[in-house]
Amino acid sequence: MSVEQMLSQDFGTLAEVIGQQAKERADKHALVDAKSTMTYGQLDAFMDRMATALQREGVENQGVAAVCATSSVEYGATFFGILRAGAAVAPLAPSSTPEGLVGMLKDCGAKVFFLDKGVSDALAGVADQITAQRVALDGSDAGIPLTQWLAPEGSKPKPVTVTPQQAFNIIYSSGTTGTPKGIVQPHQMRWGQIRRGVYREDAVTMISTPLYSNTTLVSYLPTLSNGGTAVLMPKFDAEQFLKLSQQYRATHAMLVPVQYRRLMERPDFDSYDLSSYVMKFSTSAPFAAALKADVLKRWPGGLIEYYGMTEGGGSCGLAAHEFPDKLHTVGRPLPGHDIRLIDEDLKEVPQGKIGEVVGRSGAMMVGYHNQPGKTSEAEWYSPEGLRYIRTGDVGVFDADGFLTLMDRKKDMIISGGFNVFPSEVEQVLWSHPAVQDCAVIGVPDEKWGEAVKAVVELKPGAAVAADELIHLAKEKLGGVKAPTSVDFIAVLPRSPVGKVLKKDLRAPYWAGHDRKI
Repeated sequence: MSVEQMLSQDFGTLAEVIGQQAKERADKHALVDAKSTMTYGQLDAFMDRMATALQREGVENQGVAAVCATSSVEYGATFFGILRAGAAVAPLAPSSTPEGLVGMLKDCGAKVFFLDKGVSDALAGVADQITAQRVALDGSDAGIPLTQWLAPEGSKPKPVTVTPQQAFNIIYSSGTTGTPKGIVQPHQMRWGQIRRGVYREDAVTMISTPLYSNTTLVSYLPTLSNGGTAVLMPKFDAEQFLKLSQQYRATHAMLVPVQYRRLMERPDFDSYDLSSYVMKFSTSAPFAAALKADVLKRWPGGLIEYYGMTEGGGSCGLAAHEFPDKLHTVGRPLPGHDIRLIDEDLKEVPQGKIGEVVGRSGAMMVGYHNQPGKTSEAEWYSPEGLRYIRTGDVGVFDADGFLTLMDRKKDMIISGGFNVFPSEVEQVLWSHPAVQDCAVIGVPDEKWGEAVKAVVELKPGAAVAADELIHLAKEKLGGVKAPTSVDFIAVLPRSPVGKVLKKDLRAPYWAGHDRKI
């Protein structure tokens, strides 16, 4: 059966598809980084050795293996090798606290832990709390060197049967608050993503976000399943990204909005040959309409923004190159995705009314690992008894079916009884030529309950008075929604995938107050 035939089936496994890719294009580069490359033939053989070694260590079908390291060919191949053993991958963020990593390792129950020296050094103070076998992907003293730990060349693992609802990966995400929750995504969910047909065998995809992020995986996995080449960057650097794109004639990239901004603001951006690009994608954080317009104007190829959650549910897509008049939206629900809006009483609201976004599709998490209560809180059931995932986002559909996001429910500001959606204010402030980025938050106010505050990051060398930004907002939005104060900050705090951490911004203002920040 060919790869094309395999991908036309209602269900299959990524490990099987890679095996077939190795038969059809054994010598083609599958993975590339700054130090090495790996062909499909080599990847398939590596996966066999990895799966055999995992089974040797007691990681059987439906087991778990964890990975925490910077992106590399070895990391990329290890992800697929774990899947071939029938185990779930638990990719962990190196930016997590040592205590957080220990907690996630215990929660997922991983018997084998793949890491590199940077992570090992960070874990030095809690190393005695880690019971999983440590394997060093970079050959360092972080654990048993990978080359020694792998099963011998030519090894073949015991065959496994994988079911559609079996765990594919466990991604730990706390969003911007709380204890990390293990989001269990099944094989059926990933199978639907890799069959979308966006990537072909001639795809060369830039992978510049970390492999523990769902943002990365929705681009990385279909690139390989469809026979393309993934160029892995250990860390995003705008200049290096442009050089590699030109060198490898990149066709696709998944970037978060802050990365687009850093690329587009480079004075030498237009000097790079990016004519090979077919499509670019974005997700994970609000994408300013003006920035989308700049990307469309100056960067060849199409631009698609995806809106959705790691937990799955309903997703939207905006083909910005097809709908340049809808850049303020996140697009329409994807085919097979049902998105509805509900009010505070969990009742569906009509078109044109604001409500919390809930969604349903074939791409939905099984639940939060070992947290049935949290799973229940994240679900909404329609009057027909259908299960939806709650996003915590507030939005509104226009007459054409395009979704405009207002904000996270917890970020909405209630000032004097009026609801203020920070994103509305941020869009106005972004339009000022001196503003590089901004975040609008609610701060305590004795008279109004909450007051609107803007925290602004200026462009290098730029200057603007707070009163000028406040006046701009008043002029565009009126006095209720305009900030009453503006703070300037060198760099806004962000998560590793570019989300502004409003919780961190709010914390000092709400110390001693009772708002759940």
